[in-house]
Amino acid sequence: MLKVSRYFEDYIVGAERRTTGRTLTEADIVLHAGQTGDWFPHHVDAEWCATQDFGQRIAHGTLILSVAIGMTASEINPVAFSYGYDRIRFIRPIFIGDTITVTARIAGTRDHPRRANQGFVDEQVMVTNQRGDVVLSLVHIYLVERKSPAPPDDTPPPGGD
Repeated sequence: MLKVSRYFEDYIVGAERRTTGRTLTEADIVLHAGQTGDWFPHHVDAEWCATQDFGQRIAHGTLILSVAIGMTASEINPVAFSYGYDRIRFIRPIFIGDTITVTARIAGTRDHPRRANQGFVDEQVMVTNQRGDVVLSLVHIYLVERKSPAPPDDTPPPGGD
């Protein structure tokens, strides 16, 4: 993995990257079920799934989330770390044999409210299947060091002079 120090000021809103594809297998689903304890039938029972509207086994949403974020992890940035995820939506099911691709776009940056030497970077992550349908969407939030501290906010409080 490539090690790159990318500071808050280096992120450009609108910059985008796209991964290669990754095909989900039955082994992926079974391994994830074993790791999480989620053996619900819509993931592992082919006969039961055949009687449902979706007709076949579907991958766990958390599996797709984990794989997708892993697919975007192409470099180690020692001045940033993952702060969390917002607005996670599992939009469409992923079936065994589906191939996902991930697009990550810098959606915005903002100051940290209490740390002048850090800021937040929001990355909009869209996961699509082999037909181009969006199957998962989320915002990945990074806490990133600044090259130099943010200037103080000199805005007077509301109602004050």
